[in-house]
Amino acid sequence: MKTSRGFSLMEVLAALALLSIVLLGVYSGISTATRIVRSGDDAIQRMDEIRSAQTFIREELAQALVIPFGETDDGDPLIFTGDATTVRFVAPLPGYLSRMGAQLITLRLVDDDDRGDHRGRKRLEVQLSLLPPDGDDPKPLGDPEVLLKGIGKGSFTYRGLDEQNRPTDWQDEWGDKRRTPSLVRVHLEVEGGVAFPDLIAPIRIDPSASRNGFFSSRSHGQALR
Repeated sequence: MKTSRGFSLMEVLAALALLSIVLLGVYSGISTATRIVRSGDDAIQRMDEIRSAQTFIREELAQALVIPFGETDDGDPLIFTGDATTVRFVAPLPGYLSRMGAQLITLRLVDDDDRGDHRGRKRLEVQLSLLPPDGDDPKPLGDPEVLLKGIGKGSFTYRGLDEQNRPTDWQDEWGDKRRTPSLVRVHLEVEGGVAFPDLIAPIRIDPSASRNGFFSSRSHGQALR
């Protein structure tokens, strides 16, 4: 009479070890595929964020208006101000937001403290302010809105026309606040493995329209009406 022979302990252990290796390989493949999909989704989302920020900046600068939002120390009207980190100008907002009329738009690069790692990251914000019809200072509409986060370095530069209507060099600060530049360049180095190509936005109005105090301080309130 034959007796049935079972598996030895060594055979069971060897089978379990082989099964573990197979399962580890399957898990590693699934994990790698998941990371690739998640990375692709993050890159697409990042590209959408960059595209939205570029579109907003380009469209608003293209609609800049020759409307003063303040006065210099000499009493000249402020039409456009800009330095390496901040741009201020008046323009209408898109869609239903334009029902409130032209608004003072402030684009600003500020330190991003949310992450708390002190690596010098920045974010791009926009602050909207109403222009009172009586010529008072603009009234901010709530808190600033974040256009883009995760910025390593960034700057605004400006290019205009000289007295002979010849293009000037790019400037880190816009000097003649009584008129607009011809072009505004936005340079941002962003995180997330996606590039932010330099944005060069033209301002469509004639930048010389407000030269030599086209708007006097006396007409400031009238222009805002």
